[in-house]
Amino acid sequence: MDRMIEKDGVMESPLLIKGGTPLLSDARLVRELLGTLERTDFGHLGVRHEGKVRDSYVDGDVRTIVTTDRLSAFDRLLGTIPFKGQVLNEIANYWFDATSDIVSNHLLEVSDANVVRVRECAPVPLEFVVRAYITGVTKTSLWFNYEAGARNIGGNLMPDGLRKNQRLEAPILTPSTKFEVHDRNLSRDDAITEGLVTADLFDRCADVCFRLFARGTEVSARRGLILVDTKYELGLLGDEIVLMDEVHTPDSSRYWYADSYDELFRKNQDQRALDKEPLREWMVERGFRGDGAPPLMTDEVRIATATRYILLAETLTQRSFEAAELTAAERVANLLRD
Repeated sequence: MDRMIEKDGVMESPLLIKGGTPLLSDARLVRELLGTLERTDFGHLGVRHEGKVRDSYVDGDVRTIVTTDRLSAFDRLLGTIPFKGQVLNEIANYWFDATSDIVSNHLLEVSDANVVRVRECAPVPLEFVVRAYITGVTKTSLWFNYEAGARNIGGNLMPDGLRKNQRLEAPILTPSTKFEVHDRNLSRDDAITEGLVTADLFDRCADVCFRLFARGTEVSARRGLILVDTKYELGLLGDEIVLMDEVHTPDSSRYWYADSYDELFRKNQDQRALDKEPLREWMVERGFRGDGAPPLMTDEVRIATATRYILLAETLTQRSFEAAELTAAERVANLLRD
């Protein structure tokens, strides 16, 4: 649990800030643990689509997206994390606004902490992953492939001698497939040859992604954080590129604390993270990388992950996290039922 809960003063215990101020009461936390939003079924809203984390309903040119509390890692659903959907929505909506001068986004209306209405877009069939550091334990991560001997990753030639968590000379783009069962890294040339995108569309998307990453890096630095890497999902409205799904969330990104990076890197120690990576590492330590039965997440692990997500939301948005009286499952049912 050392990587799940910070031991150096940021967190003393799950959902408890140093100094003894609880983020949530024990009773409220227990209710959310029992009332996480795992699945929705509101057919009257439109045609239902179920993603790894989001359930959506399409009615004409409008899509209603419900961000659930499901947790996906290694392309597997592993359970639920309390307040996760609310946190993902808060962070994504913050970044949609903070990057709207770079690229349009699909957001129309925030209906609830877990629910948004968006413009229906034609998705670009790639996930655009921008990386500024070499790290990660998943099979598509930079460090996992580099440690295994790969030196050409997503069309990027990597030099010998890099260390885990080292900063790259410049951010790189490593695209991956979007609609396959397991994500697969591929290069620009691969994506074009396989007919997934045209050269023009790929280059336009890449330009948008690098500009988004530069903005994310700048804002995160002002918050005392390092935006390590992130995934962007883009769509098209006619010929217009539109940012969709999520942006710079702890599901799609890695964040480290900036003030301890140099010392920890020098000591070859893991970085202090505010994202999903400690949970991935916890799974790997128990022999799980996506195959076979995953280890069961205890409530302690679920709470520790929720703590990281909530602290990231507060750090980025500069707003205090507020838990509604009703659980996520209760709120969404009241809002969307026919």
